[in-house]
Amino acid sequence: MDSQHCKTNGDSFQESMYIEESSNKNGVISLIFSLKEEVGALAKVLRTFEEKGINLTHIESRPSRLNKDEYEFFINLEGKNVPALDKIIKSLRNDIGVTVHELSRTKKKDTVPWFPRSIQELDRFANQILSYGSELDADHPGFKDPVYRARRKEFADIAYNYRHGQPIPRVTYTEEEKKTWGTVFRELKSLYPTHACYEHNHVFPLLEKYCGYREDNIPQLEDISKFLQTCTGFRLRPVAGLLSSRDFLAGLAFRVFHSTQYIRHASKPMYTPEPDICHELLGHVPLFADPSFAQFSQEIGLASLGAPDDFIEKLATVYWFTVEFGLCKEGDSLKAYGAGLLSSFGELQYCLSSKPEIQPLVLEKTAVQKYPVTEFQPIYYVAESFKDAKEKLRKFAQTIPRPFSVRYNPYTQRIEVLDNAKQLKNLADTINSEIGILCNALQKLK
Repeated sequence: MDSQHCKTNGDSFQESMYIEESSNKNGVISLIFSLKEEVGALAKVLRTFEEKGINLTHIESRPSRLNKDEYEFFINLEGKNVPALDKIIKSLRNDIGVTVHELSRTKKKDTVPWFPRSIQELDRFANQILSYGSELDADHPGFKDPVYRARRKEFADIAYNYRHGQPIPRVTYTEEEKKTWGTVFRELKSLYPTHACYEHNHVFPLLEKYCGYREDNIPQLEDISKFLQTCTGFRLRPVAGLLSSRDFLAGLAFRVFHSTQYIRHASKPMYTPEPDICHELLGHVPLFADPSFAQFSQEIGLASLGAPDDFIEKLATVYWFTVEFGLCKEGDSLKAYGAGLLSSFGELQYCLSSKPEIQPLVLEKTAVQKYPVTEFQPIYYVAESFKDAKEKLRKFAQTIPRPFSVRYNPYTQRIEVLDNAKQLKNLADTINSEIGILCNALQKLK
């Protein structure tokens, strides 16, 4: 991979700059090492691994943020030959002078999984995707279309090169892509007044007015991201493919939503086997402009930080049945607020019919409910309100076994770990200041 693709923004912090992969699944070990920019330096290191029979499964590079004359390399390798690996690390450090940081081996049972502490650190895992955007399954409508596959790679490359703080590159969509968007936009918009929740219908005209939501125009992520920041502080970030649940939820903790830019194949405008820009912009974006829903989404993300793998799975399931496929009460009727429903012409009608099973949102039950991913949901969970869903989520988050609490500081865009008296005092001072403002405002209303 070209080293320029890994160039990162922002200053370094005192916390570890290195990723500790939480799972070490399939015997994979992760290392980061630094090398001076010299001809043959990397080849010498890689040869050392080869001679000891250790296979590298992944490698990334980036200019060092601490030493401008060095590059940092992140590698995954098979952990089968551990004794040989010990010798290699020793040789790299002593004989070649390489700075090596071992990340995922000898992990203690109670070690808290790594999580980003600053919004810039989202750059570290943004490209650790489960599938690259141009890689399509054999049953994908665009699998045999070379033009569509090449186009998907263009979108994937945009996301792959993106770093926090940069404007999201604008895309010139083709007439065929705009036609596909127009079909989806027109059909779904006809259902929103009767099927979508109040919050979605309240925001949608604003997106038409300020963000270019039209039948003949695919909006740009940068315009929408700026709009969301003025509403709730949420922002969009392009993504090249599917992230792991842990990484995706971590983004929500910073009010960052990883969004695709590509659109579904033109042969099936009313179907997509994966999230596309229709799903993101018509389903997710309107609700991220609502303060209550934005806070609910962020709290799912905050609950995920440092959580064990089994709780990540539960939180991902909660996300599925709320943010993706949630229903809510409005008076005596039910409305859809889940993005998977609001971006599906067929399922938006189905979910409010008499066919599926409807259950109240009880997170202890919802979090372990199995669900299909390629067909309409057989069961939906109903929230009394977003406020009620937030209250339930906070209680559920208290059951997550981690030795600290966290909060997001919107001024520094950093996660504060509340695990000592100083942090708690700072939080108390902040709360006290806010209460003072509240009391002053109440006095003036009398």
